[in-house]
Amino acid sequence: MSKQKMQAATARAHARAARARRDKDKKAKAVTLPVIRPDTAGIDIGATEIFVAVSPERDGEPVRSFGSFTSDLNAIGAWLQSLEIRSVAMESTGVYWIPLYQILFDRGIEVCLVNARHFQNVPGKKTDVLDCQWLQYLHSVGLLRSSFRPEQVICAARTLLRHRENLIQMAAEHVLHMQKSMEQMNLKLQHVISDITGVTGMRIINAILEGERDAHRLAVLRDGRIRASEETVRKSLEGDYRSEHLITLEQSMEAYRFYQKQMAQLDEKLEAFMQALPAKIDLAAYPLPAATKPLRRQHNAPDYDLRKYCYQAFGVDLTTIPGIAAPTAQVLLTEVGPDLSKFSSASRFASWLTLCPHNDVSGGKILKAKTRKGKNRAAVALRLAAQTLEHNEGHIGQFFRRMRAKLGPAEAITATAHKLARIFYAMVTTGKPYQESTFAKADEKHRTRQESRLRQQARALGFQLVPEADATIQTGAPAVPAQRVH
Repeated sequence: MSKQKMQAATARAHARAARARRDKDKKAKAVTLPVIRPDTAGIDIGATEIFVAVSPERDGEPVRSFGSFTSDLNAIGAWLQSLEIRSVAMESTGVYWIPLYQILFDRGIEVCLVNARHFQNVPGKKTDVLDCQWLQYLHSVGLLRSSFRPEQVICAARTLLRHRENLIQMAAEHVLHMQKSMEQMNLKLQHVISDITGVTGMRIINAILEGERDAHRLAVLRDGRIRASEETVRKSLEGDYRSEHLITLEQSMEAYRFYQKQMAQLDEKLEAFMQALPAKIDLAAYPLPAATKPLRRQHNAPDYDLRKYCYQAFGVDLTTIPGIAAPTAQVLLTEVGPDLSKFSSASRFASWLTLCPHNDVSGGKILKAKTRKGKNRAAVALRLAAQTLEHNEGHIGQFFRRMRAKLGPAEAITATAHKLARIFYAMVTTGKPYQESTFAKADEKHRTRQESRLRQQARALGFQLVPEADATIQTGAPAVPAQRVH
């Protein structure tokens, strides 16, 4: 072996030895973060068993296992209070956390609900004991961020409204069953009227279930507002009435009526919860302003005055925002609440709604800028509101059409919902009403950019843009309007 090769081999051996020493020193020196909150605990919740971990300095048995019965939950609260634990971190797993959260909250213990995406588990085999200890450690060093949860009075109304949405979905399933039964009898009523649960549809179906089979007599029950003619309705009701399909139609109708009755009863109780919400404004001193746009009662909307209750709770009339109706305002009220102080800015509020891009940056470059997936019900309501602005003539409608031409329909809906969220945040936090004139500056800025872009394109093609007034002065004749190109 030559001298140069021996020297190279010796250098490599020394380098390996140095790396080994460095790795050994790193393992010997355990990096520990300073404890910010020693009075914390970590809880891993399951359906039948709950693991609770505290600091070893607080108790000789820092990790304990409890059952999930109410007496066990009270035992957890008593044990934590005896150790002077003031804050607890737990995962928001399903709905299992709700009973323990309420018990700890009533005992004056702060509960930090943690999204599982926001922290990583310890390496190695996953166990519930390690989960609760890891949660306790991260919470004690201040590395956990609590999820947003409205006040209890808002959560109570939210529970009822979510249950109402479930009732609507179950009623809709039975409407599909009714349509299937009618289709099997070759009754085409659902194809000539828009809704078989409307006045005309319910009249005709009730008559069929009572034994009427004459298409002429059934067509007479048509409401005058139906666009389809009486002759078209008559043809759609000439079918093959069979007993088995009539039975399924009757039972589907009974199930649909049952859920409609359930919703009516729930609305009475939900109205009481809406009345109990804390009011930001006194209706006697500041009455509800007159509606700026015609109010149309949405399908499956409750009978009580949603607009009044939302105005009283928020202090502003959200229905003045284009696309926001009273049911949408109710969803925002029950999902978010009138207190937005936990969001330091409109950007953070939009980020919580998952309505803004989530930029993955590496090396100073944006690798991916897509909106995070989420199931936030308030974001869903804002997206539905954004879809209704396609023909709106105001600033937000113009913004939606501009984004649709630039990005596509799906991205335009997200961008418009983001704008609606920022407007909602500004109105609720400042208490100022919606003013379309505030967007005049933005519209003028967009018009200036558009004019500059057109001038650049005209110069590139060898033309020069002349304002219409100047063109009239130069030619002495009024400008001829441009013809639409088909």
